[in-house]
Amino acid sequence: AGPPTLRVAAEALESPPVAARVAFVSVVVPVYNERESVRPLSEELLSALRGLGRPCEILFVDDGSTDGTTDILAELAAEEPEISVVRLRRNFGKAAALMAGFREARGDAIVTIDGDLQDDPSEIPRLLDELEGGADLVSGWKRDRRDPWSRRAASAVFNGVTSRMSGLGLHDLNCGFKAYRAEVVRSLALTGDQYRYIPVLAADEGFRVTERPVNHRPRRYGRSKYGLERYLRGFLDLMTILFVGRFRQRPMH
Repeated sequence: AGPPTLRVAAEALESPPVAARVAFVSVVVPVYNERESVRPLSEELLSALRGLGRPCEILFVDDGSTDGTTDILAELAAEEPEISVVRLRRNFGKAAALMAGFREARGDAIVTIDGDLQDDPSEIPRLLDELEGGADLVSGWKRDRRDPWSRRAASAVFNGVTSRMSGLGLHDLNCGFKAYRAEVVRSLALTGDQYRYIPVLAADEGFRVTERPVNHRPRRYGRSKYGLERYLRGFLDLMTILFVGRFRQRPMH
């Protein structure tokens, strides 16, 4: 039968993952010049989180806003005990904002959501259900995307190419609405536009990655900060991620 340690290891490999109940929820919201959106978003987030009946926090990461977003966030933090603000000295980009939020998050589950009100906070309980069902990372899928056709077309190409090249069959890798177990975000070191490929990075580390459809809403204020050049830069980041992921255990290759 072999030594006991070998039997235990074999049983562990064959057993399905046992997921623990989420005890504390952190929501990380990277924002840049979202003055009109942050207050209504905070109200929706507080409503969704307080309905969970468990401890929670909301971390707004102000990525060097210049339009008055900073002042509104300071007001919100003074008004609501669940809200905290992390302010970056200048605009470093979404990857840096996410990493700053991940460092400060105290929850055993971390939810990320964009600050433009297009993601629906009422979906948070269903994302957490997926974590408690055994997933380590749950990525939102904007199946009925409410964006201009040009953005939908570019996103479809991006997701198709990324899914095919990475072997991770998700419909919407670029969706910012995700839920993670804390150990997943602790394993990340994001630079450039690599936040787009968090599911690929997590899967490469052996975490269980799933997706679920989420409600997507039209943009109410301002305009999108994404352009074609970000998709081009993102493609180069994908090449880096795939190269490192496939060959780090075989450096001579």
